[in-house]
Amino acid sequence: MPETERSVDVSAVWDGNWRGYLPEMGPSWVAGAIAAGPATMASLVTAGATFGYALLWVVVLSAVLGATAQYLSMRLGLLTEAGLVTVVERHLGESWAWVLVVDAVLAAGLAQLVIMKGVADISATVTGIDARLWGVAWAVVLAVGLAGRGYRFLERLAKLLVFGVVVAFLLSLIVVPIDPAAAASGLVPRVPAGVDGALVAAGILGGAVHITLITMHSYTMRARGWTTREYGLATFDVGASMLVAFGLYSLAIFFVAAGVLHSPSVTASDLTAVSAAQALGPLVGANAKWLFLLGLWGAAVSTLGGNTIVPPYLLADKLGWETDVSDTRYRLLVAAVALLSGAGAFVGGAFFPLLVLVLAFGLVGTPFAIAIVLYLLNGDAVSEPTSPLANFGGGVLFVVTTVLAVNFVRTRVVGSIGDPLPTFVLLFAVALGLVTLGLFGKGVYEAVGSGSAG
Repeated sequence: MPETERSVDVSAVWDGNWRGYLPEMGPSWVAGAIAAGPATMASLVTAGATFGYALLWVVVLSAVLGATAQYLSMRLGLLTEAGLVTVVERHLGESWAWVLVVDAVLAAGLAQLVIMKGVADISATVTGIDARLWGVAWAVVLAVGLAGRGYRFLERLAKLLVFGVVVAFLLSLIVVPIDPAAAASGLVPRVPAGVDGALVAAGILGGAVHITLITMHSYTMRARGWTTREYGLATFDVGASMLVAFGLYSLAIFFVAAGVLHSPSVTASDLTAVSAAQALGPLVGANAKWLFLLGLWGAAVSTLGGNTIVPPYLLADKLGWETDVSDTRYRLLVAAVALLSGAGAFVGGAFFPLLVLVLAFGLVGTPFAIAIVLYLLNGDAVSEPTSPLANFGGGVLFVVTTVLAVNFVRTRVVGSIGDPLPTFVLLFAVALGLVTLGLFGKGVYEAVGSGSAG
């Protein structure tokens, strides 16, 4: 059958040409570089060090749900061949598009500041130069690199760094002691008692299922010029990066922390980069701190680059601009976001707890993004019906992220009402919850109306 006549199917990889796919992979690896960053590393190390193997089931689930979220985003992007914000505006209206933009830009912007704080702090630890100077320097480097060289440079860097980090942590498992029985017990779903358990679980899932990863995918595929003809390649790209590479990365870091660093005296709120570095002690002895900081630095740099392009993509698409550096307005927007991120070096507080909190905050805005994607995939935005299996996966994804987000707000935010940040998070969560319910009601109303007409 000619290529143009093939029907797009959920199975996607119709010719099994995985060898040909390997050198062409890319867009999902940019998302993987963000997911496999210091925030996820912080959550995984915190989980293993604080609770041992108890949250292993969350680690496994994060890779599966992360791949599911990327697949659904990929499918919508390829079948519409347009940016997500444009598709939302066409089929839901301008107000819904602005809600999505604000949701994603807030989550990405907060993450950008904290990740920059990490890069600056680590650079200062290694060199002895003030972290604030490093923040300014990294912001300039980021602006020049991304605004000057464009997407393909970022994609190549993402693939290289993700591959290197995965290999490094897999090798570490050779010498780290793992208790098979205890690890197996961690596959039984349960959240350790207390605020820390719920927050860390939300942080782990927030690294893989984050609104920035869901919203950026249509734009990175457009940067590569992918259409429905690349459906098989795009599906393979998601599986290789999020399910395999990110899954191995997460499991390796978690097992290292649970096997070496776990202690009853460790608490999530007290964990620092230096104490987490001791997890690599059996590998490099006295140099454990420096090796860990180097790995954390590399992850932070790759995540910082990928996260920088998310707000410009969404804002440029909403304003009707091109989403590549050929458009001067987009180029200036990328440079502005990069330079503003330098303010992160001036943020106070400990790096690791801030990272976990940022991931959990991003999770609050994620159910709405998932609901948008599912609504569009099951409406007139696409010509091909979505399979029951894909819809089931999306439903599970929505329920899990919603439950974790609600639990996070209930345990971490409600008790701190009166303080500026918790109050803002609560209002943000309530507003998005109401908007998501409105979208659900709209979908039900349209489905009932369509059924009656039929």
